Amino acid sequence: MSEKTFPFLKFHRALPQEVPVPVRVLGYGEIHGGFVDGDAGDQAARCIDCGNPYCSWGCPLGNRIPQWLQLVRDGRIEDAATLMHETNPLPEICGRVCPQDRLCEGACTLEEGGFGAVTIGSIERWVTDEALRRGWRPGLHTQERSGKRVAIVGAGPAGLAAADRLIRAGVAVEVFDRYEEIGGLLTFGIPAFKLEKSVVRTRRGVLEELGVVFRLGVDIGRDLPFRALLDGYDAVFLATGAYTSVDAQLPGADLDGVHSALPFLVANTRRLLGTATTAQDLPDLAGRRVVVLGGGDTAMDCVRSAIRLGAQRVSCVYRRDEANMPGSRREVKYAREEGVEFVFQRQPLAILGEGRVERVRVAQTELVAGPGGRAQSRSVAGSEQDIAADVVIQAFGFLASPPDWCAEHGIAVDANGRLVVGGAGRARQQTTNSKVFAGGDTVRGADLVVRAVLDGREAARAMLAQLQAVTAST
Repeated sequence: MSEKTFPFLKFHRALPQEVPVPVRVLGYGEIHGGFVDGDAGDQAARCIDCGNPYCSWGCPLGNRIPQWLQLVRDGRIEDAATLMHETNPLPEICGRVCPQDRLCEGACTLEEGGFGAVTIGSIERWVTDEALRRGWRPGLHTQERSGKRVAIVGAGPAGLAAADRLIRAGVAVEVFDRYEEIGGLLTFGIPAFKLEKSVVRTRRGVLEELGVVFRLGVDIGRDLPFRALLDGYDAVFLATGAYTSVDAQLPGADLDGVHSALPFLVANTRRLLGTATTAQDLPDLAGRRVVVLGGGDTAMDCVRSAIRLGAQRVSCVYRRDEANMPGSRREVKYAREEGVEFVFQRQPLAILGEGRVERVRVAQTELVAGPGGRAQSRSVAGSEQDIAADVVIQAFGFLASPPDWCAEHGIAVDANGRLVVGGAGRARQQTTNSKVFAGGDTVRGADLVVRAVLDGREAARAMLAQLQAVTAST
């Protein structure tokens, strides 16, 4: 094999330059910069265009990855950005927060062959950033306005994806959100070292240029009745997310010094944005021993934030081994580099202390075969031990947070609190109220950003079909 025939032999897999650990832990900037001096083209040239695009199959959105990699290789950056947007309304965000190692890059033929996957995520991020910097913007699908109006509740990834598709198809869109900034967990749940908030604000500007109207600081049901949306709009899309923390019901969880992951992350983000009204929800971690319970991406966000908040020692306690962690391998690597101590195969039993946290009692676990092939943990009798702690952050995951007014308006919710969509006689993402659609974590439970984007895109498609059918019948 020659380098001329197979560029992946000439150009080794390489990410954009990484900020050194001693520097990056001092602030909240993103870990990697952008590609420079044609590096993106060189990395794109590693794609062998295998003819059976496993990378596209591995992407929930079905992104046309080989095709836009070829455009990048040819230097056609704006064209590549346009092609990305045909399937993905938020490519610069997915390029940053998707677990590519488990999706597109994990399915790359070069990865399977031991050559290292094409750096798909980094290229996706760089292309969109560069195209927007040059003044490129996604175009409208039609210049004519349909006269139809859609209200979206929730400005997270599902809501933003739906807004993009609807506005570009000529439908007027208003997005309501209770937070002071758009993005949902993109802004308030994901730390800036993974997704700088200027990226979300840039996307807001793009959507507003297209005509999307954001109504922020508005809590539907409290500040505005949901009935007003049903009466005033032709369709409604619910993207209210998953904000209810999983409660492990650990004894001692009410002690001073015990925190839930999401309020902790939200408080820190608001502090950085300058929108915090109180510091009450953000604990002082300087010089403290912090123990984070959980092994997903939210746990990684917490441990890495704790490092930046000056904790003396940060430990992550997880009941399975590293191979069975649900989070991104990349995030575990970053956390370990930044000084986080991982304590695997330990089951939290109780949080102990006299009025305030002093230690966490855990038991060693052994792994046994579980359903679906994933190992289950089982506590080993007599293996209990205590881990010293001044602060404990519980990061066991989140449940869907259905609005209280769903039942009143005929919107069915399942036993896990997720909105019911699709099924016999209903379109994809359509709820049991024919005028209301839903997607993202409010339907799936806590899940990946890219799948929320998929739901928003497909909900918009279903709403457009329904609005066109109604117009044709009148």
